[in-house]
Amino acid sequence: MRSVLGALALSACMILVPVSGTAVAASPPHTVVTDGAKLANIKQAIRGGHATKAQRDALKAVLDKANTALTAGPWSVVEKPSAPPSGDKHDYTSQAPYWWASQPKTPENPQGCPYVSKDGQRNPEADAITDHTYRMWAWDAMYYLSLAWYYTGDAKYAKRAALDIRTWFLDPATRMNPNMTYSQIVPCRDTVSGTGIIDSTQSFSQLMDAFALLDGGAPGWTGKDRSGIKAWLTQYLGWMQTSPQAKLELAATNNHGTFLDMQNATISAYLGKRSEAKKIVLDAEQKRFPVQFAADGSQPLELSRTMSWHYVNFNLTAWGRMAEVGKNLGVDVWKYRASNGVTLRKVVDQLIPGALQGAAAWPHQQIGVFDQSIAADIFHAAAEEAHDPDAAAALKQMPLPAGGDTWPVRVSCFPLDPPLR
Repeated sequence: MRSVLGALALSACMILVPVSGTAVAASPPHTVVTDGAKLANIKQAIRGGHATKAQRDALKAVLDKANTALTAGPWSVVEKPSAPPSGDKHDYTSQAPYWWASQPKTPENPQGCPYVSKDGQRNPEADAITDHTYRMWAWDAMYYLSLAWYYTGDAKYAKRAALDIRTWFLDPATRMNPNMTYSQIVPCRDTVSGTGIIDSTQSFSQLMDAFALLDGGAPGWTGKDRSGIKAWLTQYLGWMQTSPQAKLELAATNNHGTFLDMQNATISAYLGKRSEAKKIVLDAEQKRFPVQFAADGSQPLELSRTMSWHYVNFNLTAWGRMAEVGKNLGVDVWKYRASNGVTLRKVVDQLIPGALQGAAAWPHQQIGVFDQSIAADIFHAAAEEAHDPDAAAALKQMPLPAGGDTWPVRVSCFPLDPPLR
């Protein structure tokens, strides 16, 4: 890693542009979620040889992920073993993970119908359809490869990111159709549901920043690629706002509604529809705060789940990103106060006991692993954007992500891994 950072330090001149005899930092990237100025400052610190230890460690973790992605994939929705009900493998398809057969599977009832919901209990049958897993791997790879290119200037990362993006979104032979009609299908049922859209909304917004970083002159990312992805996104956003599934999901009062609003705001912003994106954020504040957050900062809708610790953090991941895109649009979500007096900072601070002490300090149901570290990103966001000293102090005491805390070079809330419904 020392040699990588040394090479970056020697390349400091690459981000300096002489203006009237004075060296100044290059223009920040036009990222949609992340604060581009922060990224530019971090890049300058790294290449100037004065990055903090936390930034150096975070960059190493990002480059480890990007280096793995160089030889993985590319992935495609057409690789799944069977077609969805449409008969078109280009349609993204997944099975609802928490639904299980209620009857023995027999020749007369081969699927074991009807299927019933078991909240928080993932049915391994869902993994037989590869789109869900490939989507997670592909979208993470696109993001980390793009970020690695931004910081290092190494063309191999940009070219691989471009290949992955073209394979998933643009190549006629392998592209995904711009809809989520068949996401999280429940076997034995043919009713229209919007819940499957969470497969996209929980992590799609990271791609807007990946595209924006590549748009800054990345080798291998062409004008045709840029226009192609914008055309694809335009169709996708239309589906995400007008389809029967999307209308149901937009009406959802819990994390599902938050994530769809946040996703639509980020896509709109990337497409240059800033006023539309800003309206989505402002409307989400007014509509969702009083419903999702109690006056004491708790999240009743998420606390009712069998994996309550996961879901309160999951929902705050969406709000953290909503606040980040809002900042770029001139909306300070952290300062918003709902009619019941609750603020986003107050909601975040509700998680501090659980993050510090684990299940012993969490009086709600959480089946499976209690991962304290998943609160790290929203604590970072609260500390930096809301100037929350309690969140900042918690970060120094709580367990951080096992794969390394990459916030110091990402500076944005990242989707929880592994993503769940």
